Amino acid sequence: MTKKNHPRTFSLKGISPLIFYGLILNMSIFFMGTLTAQNKTYCNPINIDYGYTPIPNFSEWGRHRATADPVIVLFKDTYYLFSTNQWGYWWSDDMLNWTFNSKKFLRPWHNVYDELCAPGVGILGDTMMVMGSTYSTNFTVWMSTNPKENEWKPLVDSFAIGGWDPSFFTDDDGKFYMYNGSSNQYPMYGIELERKSLHPIGTRKEMYSLEPWRFGWQRFGEHMDNTFLDPFLEGSHMTKYKNKYYLQYGAPGTEFSGYADGLLVGEHPLGPFQAQSDPLSIKVGGFVRGAGHGTTFNDRFGNFWHISTTVISVKNTFERRLGIWPSGFDSDDKMFCNTTFGDYPHYIPTAGIKGDEYGNNGKSPYFTGWMLLNYNKPVAVSSTLGGYLPNNAVDELSKTYWSAKTGNAGEWIQSDLGNISRVNAIQINFADQDVDSNRLGKWPNQFHQYIIWHSQDGKKWAVLVDKSRNTTDVPHDYIELPTPVETRYIKLEIKNMPTGKFAISGLRVFGNGLGEKPEKVQNFIVLRTEKDKRSAFIKWKPVDNAFAYNIYYGTEPDKLYTSIMVHSNNEYWMKAMDSQKTYYYCIESINENGTSERSPTLKID
Repeated sequence: MTKKNHPRTFSLKGISPLIFYGLILNMSIFFMGTLTAQNKTYCNPINIDYGYTPIPNFSEWGRHRATADPVIVLFKDTYYLFSTNQWGYWWSDDMLNWTFNSKKFLRPWHNVYDELCAPGVGILGDTMMVMGSTYSTNFTVWMSTNPKENEWKPLVDSFAIGGWDPSFFTDDDGKFYMYNGSSNQYPMYGIELERKSLHPIGTRKEMYSLEPWRFGWQRFGEHMDNTFLDPFLEGSHMTKYKNKYYLQYGAPGTEFSGYADGLLVGEHPLGPFQAQSDPLSIKVGGFVRGAGHGTTFNDRFGNFWHISTTVISVKNTFERRLGIWPSGFDSDDKMFCNTTFGDYPHYIPTAGIKGDEYGNNGKSPYFTGWMLLNYNKPVAVSSTLGGYLPNNAVDELSKTYWSAKTGNAGEWIQSDLGNISRVNAIQINFADQDVDSNRLGKWPNQFHQYIIWHSQDGKKWAVLVDKSRNTTDVPHDYIELPTPVETRYIKLEIKNMPTGKFAISGLRVFGNGLGEKPEKVQNFIVLRTEKDKRSAFIKWKPVDNAFAYNIYYGTEPDKLYTSIMVHSNNEYWMKAMDSQKTYYYCIESINENGTSERSPTLKID
């Protein structure tokens, strides 16, 4: 995606909104080169021009945006992002601004459904190789030494063995491996390949089969209840660290909030491996949910990150987006992925942040500390379509959305922060409502245009962000303000909606509420189920000045690397534990001003 216009804000008290807006329009060309501010933060889901995909059948082509199964690699100091059914790939110099290169990797005789589905990306010396999922041997593996310029040619025209959800790994000794598997019946496989011909060396070996009888998080279903299908194992990826091999895999189903990446640890690329109790990446609560079928990669500064599939599943079961999370290894070489506040603003990679530190009080050093300011706060709108109610835009549920009656210029939505707050950033998540049925792939000349106004009293308004001339597709637009502003009301006015009606699943305002942090949680209890040690009932006394809570847990008291965010409730039914292990839990409360002190850690046998 081309670089988007960055927000510009000004403080001109006493000037009327009309005069102010006129100044902005008349001087926009002059200011374009002088006041553009470089964003230094991002917010999940990442804001790229997700294509309209053909999954799962012809009748639903073009009716929803989606991608999944992402791979990011750092190649020749540039980040490259490949994912399912996008008819191309993205590259970025900073992991913030992404440029799309159009490329259909499959030959004409292949089915359009398989267009780079669940791609595997490998690095062999100075060469990048790319392959889509297939069970066929008549399948091209592509290579490039200059992917930024979209220069590709076949590496092998007919791959000797197929593999669905493939992934590739080059070891330090130069040996090259492939892993694959996507099934609720068969295991994940691994095999060594000859570097030049890619011919298999020996036969595939079984790497791992799911164990839902032991690991609660592997159970199929939105509530991990094995309702009608066995869980799926898919999406492998290998990371090597200090002579150990960390093999990752997705489970139990891509359409669920509990979609996660599990972790196996061994001393050889083909095992044997020991399954870890808890997933490497999981995110069952918050606006962005799901963190499965992903890859771990290094940034330019040697720090680890993890990108994975996140879940919407409203317009279609396979309606999905992408999220990027800080990752790394602790002093005991335990691998972690930090999804705590993972859908709040985070800093992009820089030399000044040491990524192998887990961060103060369980939070990543990349987390900005900017809090959500408008959760379930009052909303006013220009119009409402049926049951797509205004507060759906501020309920922190990506599955719900508000829709105006039209997509016409002038429709608007207004969020009341409740009091004067310091605003640092705004995320606008556009929802698909009544999308053109003929849309497929990347749609040309598609763009969102809007203006964001702000006011301290709801009467005098000033322009905060002007994207009325934006020419890029920004389905999850994120604006970091060059200078924070203290205000109370945020109003989003649409100027051009590329398709369908003006609809918002999340108008999310971040900063600080300029008030007191919430009080510490009291009476926190965890009651583990006697007959099924995978589950527990968790309850606590509500905190009056909190709107959410983070529950931290793990199998070691000083390594509570996994968390669950719970909104507007004081209980949670936990189903994700290893039945064979002792667990440790604590909790903190959350409001617009920050987080409380954690509760004492509980040991749960």
